Amino acid sequence: MVALWLFPLLWAIYTALRPLSDTVKNGYFSIATTLSLSNFTSVWDQAQLPYYYFNTLIIVVPGVLLTLLVSSMLAFALTQFSWRFNLIVLMLFTAGNLLPPQVIIIPLYWLYLNIPVPIGWLSDNGLLYDQYIGIILIHVVFQTGFATFVLSNYMRTITKEITESALVDGANVLRIWWSVILPLCRPALAAMGTLLFTFMYNDFFWALILMKSGDKRPITSALNNLQGAFFTNYNLVAAGALLAAIPPILVYVALQRHFVRGLALGATKG
Repeated sequence: MVALWLFPLLWAIYTALRPLSDTVKNGYFSIATTLSLSNFTSVWDQAQLPYYYFNTLIIVVPGVLLTLLVSSMLAFALTQFSWRFNLIVLMLFTAGNLLPPQVIIIPLYWLYLNIPVPIGWLSDNGLLYDQYIGIILIHVVFQTGFATFVLSNYMRTITKEITESALVDGANVLRIWWSVILPLCRPALAAMGTLLFTFMYNDFFWALILMKSGDKRPITSALNNLQGAFFTNYNLVAAGALLAAIPPILVYVALQRHFVRGLALGATKG
């Protein structure tokens, strides 16, 4: 299983290190006569990766933070307070994850072309279409259900006596959520944040459909630009894909301790 997972990665590294002339002469399935980093330097400049890294972070960072904010509030309300529609609301959020994006793309595209955005600094054309805010919102909407489901399962492991004690001490609901529940959910939030970052970072579909300006698209679109109409340098594409994969890896490494702890606690509690 490990070999099956590692083979595509190792093959991408091998392809990226081979000059195009070597693969043209000997074929991709051959032993390389020379290896170099020229493809990495070429794709860094040709695809303008630093620029598209920045575009991606403009979308992903607010998207992850907003999703964690909204989903943690919803999970807190659904798990720490009892009301008759708890299960129904949670089922609706879960059901939303089963809806393929392609099913709603036509009405969603129409909405993006017709819903005005009155705040000028959020949209330079007054619409959600072809704007960062539009891509951020669609990510938040589609990921909130999954994040709420995961965080609610984790929050169920927190005894209600903790929130009841905070209420007795005079803390309001917002204070309990911010100062009591969120610190206890740090491993789950880190694990969820890592997953959300990966999901949003790897998105290609929404940016392709809901963005027209090439200079606003994320890094996945930049990689797509490396494909030519009649010829594609797959050595260059492999190098670009490897460079594009670096940020999610760095995020995982930074949050690894909390990520593993969150998954372990989620598997042993509840």
